[in-house]
Amino acid sequence: MRNLLLASIAASTVTLASCGDAPSAEADDTATTQTASQNDPSSAADGAANEQDFAANFTDRQGYDDEESASKAEASQKDGRLSLSLPENVTSSMLGDRSKKLIAVQVMLDKSRHSPGVIDGRMGGNTERAIEYYREAHSLPAGTAVDSELLASLMDNYGGDIFRSYTITEKDVSHQFYEIPEEFPAMAEMEKLGYRDAKEMLAERFHMDQDFLSALNPDADFSKAGTKLVIVSHGDNALDADIARIEVRKGESTVVGLDGAGGIVVSYPATIGSSDFPSPSGQMEVAAIAPAPNYTFDPEDQEWGPDKTFIIPPGPNNPVGGTWIDLGKDGYGIHGSPDPQMVAKRASHGCVRLTNWDAAAFAKAVKTGTPVEFV
Repeated sequence: MRNLLLASIAASTVTLASCGDAPSAEADDTATTQTASQNDPSSAADGAANEQDFAANFTDRQGYDDEESASKAEASQKDGRLSLSLPENVTSSMLGDRSKKLIAVQVMLDKSRHSPGVIDGRMGGNTERAIEYYREAHSLPAGTAVDSELLASLMDNYGGDIFRSYTITEKDVSHQFYEIPEEFPAMAEMEKLGYRDAKEMLAERFHMDQDFLSALNPDADFSKAGTKLVIVSHGDNALDADIARIEVRKGESTVVGLDGAGGIVVSYPATIGSSDFPSPSGQMEVAAIAPAPNYTFDPEDQEWGPDKTFIIPPGPNNPVGGTWIDLGKDGYGIHGSPDPQMVAKRASHGCVRLTNWDAAAFAKAVKTGTPVEFV
C-alpha cells in the first residue's frame, strides 16, 4: 500500500488506489489519492462536471411537491402507539412485511442527523444504532426501544411528516445512464460509473431502498417525465453542525461527529474493515476532501484481485462511491458506496464506507485538519 499524495481538492478529479470492492463477495477497500494533472484543462473540467452532477442528485429540489403539502403530518402517537396514514393509492398490503412504525421512525431519524442508512421499513442493526444515538443525543433512556418517549421526541422535533410526492422531471429522464460491468477491466473502459437508471438515481436522492420505492409505486414508469411518485420525506443532506472531532467506532460500525464539548451531533452507519483487512487504530486527521474520485487498483498494493493496474472512472457506482474524505495515512479514507443497502453489512479492506448521501453530507460538514480517531 503506497502513501497518499495529498492536495486541497476543489473541482479536480482524484485518483484512489486500492480502496473498493474486491472480486470476492465479502471484501471491499483501502486507498491512495493523486490529483489529476493540473496542466490538463479538460481533466479539471471533467472533474468539476462530475462533482456538480453527483452533488445535484442530493440538492436539486425540482420535482418535489410544495412545502405545505410536504409538511403534512401522517404520523401521530398516543401512549406509545403510532398511527400512520398512508398516501392515496398506497395500501398496507403494498408494504409487505415492512412496518409502518419503522417507516416513520427511519424517516424521522434520517432528518435527525442519526442516519439509519437506507430507508426500507425494516428493523436492523443500522436502525437500532441510529435509535441508540438519537436517544443519547436527546437525553432519553438508553437502548433501542421504539417507545412513547422516542416517538414523542421524534415527532416533536421532526413533525411527523413521513411521505411526500415527487414528479419525475425531464432532467431526470434525460440524465445519461450506464450499464455497469462487474469486472475491473471493463470498468476501466467506461467514461464514468454513473447511475444505472432513473430508479437507482432517485432512490439515492430519496435515501430509499429501491425495492421500497418500487413497492410504493408499483405501476410507475421511472423513465417517463411527468410520472408522479410517492416518496418518503427524507432529510435534506444539509448538515449544519460544528464538527470538532470524528470518531470511527469499529465495534459499533458507526462514524460519529462530535462538537467541541464532546457531544455527538451526527452518527452514520459504516462498514469498517474486516478480520482479514482490519481498519487502523489511533489518531489521524482529515487531510483532503475529494468529490468525484477516480479509483485505481494496483496489484502491488493488494493481496487480492487482478494482476494488472486499472484506473476506474468516477461516479456513484465507482468502488468508493461519489465522495472521498482522505485521512492522510496509508491510503485510508471515509467514502461512499455503490451498494448503500450493504453498508455495515459487508466487510471492507480497511477503509470506512458510508452511503453515498451520508458521505456527501459529511464531506460538506468536515474540514481539513479535523482530528479523526479509530476506537
